[in-house]
Amino acid sequence: MNFLIIGLGNFGAALAVRLTQLGHEVIGVDSNMSKVELLKSHITYTICAKCTDIESAGEVPVKDADVVVVCIGEDEGNSIMVTANMKQLKAKRIISRAVSQTQETVLRAMGIDEIVHPEKDSAEKLAKNLTTEGFIDSFELSSEYSIVKAEVPERYEGKRLGETDIRSKHNINVLTIISKTQKRNFLGIKQSTMEVKEMAKADTLLGKGEILVIFGHVRDIEKFLE
Repeated sequence: MNFLIIGLGNFGAALAVRLTQLGHEVIGVDSNMSKVELLKSHITYTICAKCTDIESAGEVPVKDADVVVVCIGEDEGNSIMVTANMKQLKAKRIISRAVSQTQETVLRAMGIDEIVHPEKDSAEKLAKNLTTEGFIDSFELSSEYSIVKAEVPERYEGKRLGETDIRSKHNINVLTIISKTQKRNFLGIKQSTMEVKEMAKADTLLGKGEILVIFGHVRDIEKFLE
């Protein structure tokens, strides 16, 4: 995959380096030349550009990126401006960093549904989320066992849970199902929300676009998501 990381502070730099280590093409962008120089030998390519300016942002290969991650944290206004410019330049997928509830509210009002909080989400975890197909989020119970949220695999869409081989073949338990719905926020703008259905049972129907909450050994979950 091709990633465009804007903002090469501690979080952005760590994410860019980790994605590069995982074998992806990563372009890092920052308005501070010293940060750009520091990373140029560690990731695929670096650019010094001020993406708060739409003309400068237009010179960055936004449309070639599968994912644009806005990692600016020290200036909320700049982060919001850069995100707006990425939308104007029609980025395929935008993930933005938020450091306050106000900033998150503004980003969601702009139609940004994927928001990360570096104080909660490490660069390592985000890199895993971005590069594992179907993987959405996880909660590690120990070094061996986790609870994971993952999209319903296409092979199970339209089936009842009891009709699948998830438990017998993969040795993992489905705890519940989460459905994606569209609701309007207080500004009247539609945004995606998650609604937990019931506790998973044999007759629970697995729909397209829904999310499984599964529990099991990390190794078994990784095989299930392959």
